[in-house]
Amino acid sequence: MKYDYLVVGAGLYGCVFARQAADAGKKVLVIDKRPHIAGNTYTENVNGIHVHRYGAHIFHTNDKKVWNYVNWFSEFNSFVNSPIADYKGERYHLPFNMNTFREMWGVKDPEEAKAIIEEQKKELSGKEPENLEEQAISLVGRDIFEKLIKGYTEKQWGRDCKDLPAFIIKRLPIRYTFDNNYFNAMYQGIPVGGYTKLADKLLEGIEVRLNTDYLEEKAELDKLAERIVYTGPIDAYFNYKLGTLQYRSVRFETELLDIPNFQGNAVVNYTDRETPYTRIIEHKWFDFGKDENGKDITGTVITREYPEEWKPGDDPYYPINDSSNNELYEKYRELAKKEEKVIFGGRLGEYKYYDMDAVIEAALQKSRELV
Repeated sequence: MKYDYLVVGAGLYGCVFARQAADAGKKVLVIDKRPHIAGNTYTENVNGIHVHRYGAHIFHTNDKKVWNYVNWFSEFNSFVNSPIADYKGERYHLPFNMNTFREMWGVKDPEEAKAIIEEQKKELSGKEPENLEEQAISLVGRDIFEKLIKGYTEKQWGRDCKDLPAFIIKRLPIRYTFDNNYFNAMYQGIPVGGYTKLADKLLEGIEVRLNTDYLEEKAELDKLAERIVYTGPIDAYFNYKLGTLQYRSVRFETELLDIPNFQGNAVVNYTDRETPYTRIIEHKWFDFGKDENGKDITGTVITREYPEEWKPGDDPYYPINDSSNNELYEKYRELAKKEEKVIFGGRLGEYKYYDMDAVIEAALQKSRELV
């Protein structure tokens, strides 16, 4: 066997594991069925703008070790995510904070805002929330639910809020301060030069083969390495023999515009049900409207995101972690335990939604265990 590790998938999990293994003196081969590295964090340069091909990725973490790790490979800018919500032309700041409450009700201080929310929460009469709609109202009241949660969530998941489990929004960021920092994390930003540059540094000196579908060439590829690190869908690995895990997918429509400014913000969410897309991203503002030389960019690139029902062959984005899917995943996980040569990792391999910092920490932890 030519390699110690075959890493299937050049997303963040695969890149970090490969880097750690290579630094420990292991021979590593990384493959990906796409024509590029970096997975869903892939960014491409379009007229000096780093376009997030698969949706906005804003790095944020409270884990200093993870922050120091990524900064070893890439300089990060100081971008702070402060999205805007558009409800039928009305504009609101996110996350829910005093700016939101002032725009919604005209209140001036936290006590006024709290009083309105507490009054609206009474509609549940202390009942334990049984679905997402009731959970949202129990946290922020009816007005904010109707304008800023309901339509967006139903588009995102393709289901009525009354048919979605309460745990999806068990916690909502609610602040009685004028703070528009969405993540409120100790460390946040975006790699200078884009995420592809970060992935390229992580894979420096490591052999990479693109346009290579592991499952189509599994028998031959398995012969190349002692161990396999598999970051693809766990049900696909087993040829869906127990059934298909469900996901939500996203379709992206990107436009290059010959204007300097389309919406004045990196992210604008469209929270009414009638608008077919959930948000518009204006990519240049992730880098403050400047190219890598610090010069103002004259044009702009926008992307509309349309959530869609997933079917085999589509890109899976968001696992639907309801009880039936989690039960099916546990059955696949039992099968995975019997694959002694294979490590299943990442968002698809573990069927869970991971923030980027959690993906990196998981890959670092697994590499510490194995390497």
